[in-house]
Amino acid sequence: MVTRRQVAMILLVTAVAGAGVFAQQAQAPPAAAKPAGATAGRTTTSGFTTERLARIDEMLQSYVNRELIAGAVALVLRDGRPVYQKAVGWADKEARTSMRMDTMFRIASQTKAITSVAALTLVEEGKLSLNDQVGKYIPSFAKTTVAVRSETGTSIVPAKRPITIRDLLTHTAGISYGVEPHIASQYGAKGLGPSAGAGWYFADKQEPICDVMERLGTLPFVAQPGEAWVYGYNTDVLGCVIERAAGQPLDDVIAARVTRPLGMTDTRFFLPPGERNRLAAVYASGETGRAVRAPDGPLGQGSYVDGPRRTFAGGAGLVSTARDYGRFLEMIRGDGSLDGVRILSPRAVALMRTNQVGTLHSATGLGFGLGFETTDRYGANGMDDVGSYGWGGAYGTLYRIDPHAKLVIMLMVQLLPNTTDVREKFPALVYQALMDSPRID
Repeated sequence: MVTRRQVAMILLVTAVAGAGVFAQQAQAPPAAAKPAGATAGRTTTSGFTTERLARIDEMLQSYVNRELIAGAVALVLRDGRPVYQKAVGWADKEARTSMRMDTMFRIASQTKAITSVAALTLVEEGKLSLNDQVGKYIPSFAKTTVAVRSETGTSIVPAKRPITIRDLLTHTAGISYGVEPHIASQYGAKGLGPSAGAGWYFADKQEPICDVMERLGTLPFVAQPGEAWVYGYNTDVLGCVIERAAGQPLDDVIAARVTRPLGMTDTRFFLPPGERNRLAAVYASGETGRAVRAPDGPLGQGSYVDGPRRTFAGGAGLVSTARDYGRFLEMIRGDGSLDGVRILSPRAVALMRTNQVGTLHSATGLGFGLGFETTDRYGANGMDDVGSYGWGGAYGTLYRIDPHAKLVIMLMVQLLPNTTDVREKFPALVYQALMDSPRID
């Protein structure tokens, strides 16, 4: 039986589902160099063995050599310091542009964590409450409906209760991406669901996000509020709530409250034309598994440079670099503070990384907090320690934070759809190189 988490990760993967090391341009796929100072079998002061770290090089380079991916950037931080950082392969194979540590990536649903943090800064200032009804900010959400399927068809029934900010943060509002067969035509007619790529894509829209979310509130959702974990437009709705609570566009709110204070100079919704060459090209897993260049459009390269720049999608709209997103994750790992800059209180961060939904997300040891998937049982998510948390993005990116091991793990690729297993193998190879004992509760 397919679990809710598997469905969510299918949406993420397919979308239908410190110091930088800079690689130079070449006429053949650049090979990953061994970590600096590598000596077979030596355990470094960071707790990793250099011999085992070299296995990550071999794995990533093999994916490039077999043309399963065009290229990747990998970054592992321990206690804020890089223990592994590597750019392999091509950012744009056809243009012969090598992948670099400062290459920019469409991070899709990794945007959700940043938007969630922005919302919680407003909660801490008393401008929002977790129990606020969404209809307070978006009138069409005052009374929502649910499409209920049965053997005789689909019926539209009133929601049993109003949707709250907490529901949006935990993905328990019952809101999907509108691609399910029994609602897809209604969503498509409103410029959502099938009319927005696989639902989550807004970069080509000519209107503010709140205009889109007002329409969304008139459509039926797929579950009653609080009764199921449903992955969808929740954080896009939250982005509109943020705009109306703060009285500013979402891009300005995120810049003022998150990215600018953290020095995340490469994280934004759209790129200026002069930085076009920094953005990695999108590839797609073909029928043979070989990565082929994706076409233009919502399920390919997207409108992140030449788009209308009007819709700031809090659920999947940002572009960023490994270095920038690493700073964001280090702030979270640091209980809301980094380099003397405090974004959130430790208690607010604890809400984000603690399971808030019981078994609605998973009955096998995974939970969901206010923006992150949580690991509540050792073995539920590979070799993650209990208390770890993270997520990923539709273009193939992933990240995890492991507080017990003081780790931040990131892999950045641009592959949509992605039929490879690189996102499963990469964390496993990071952990096999770590000689610490896991936390098992």
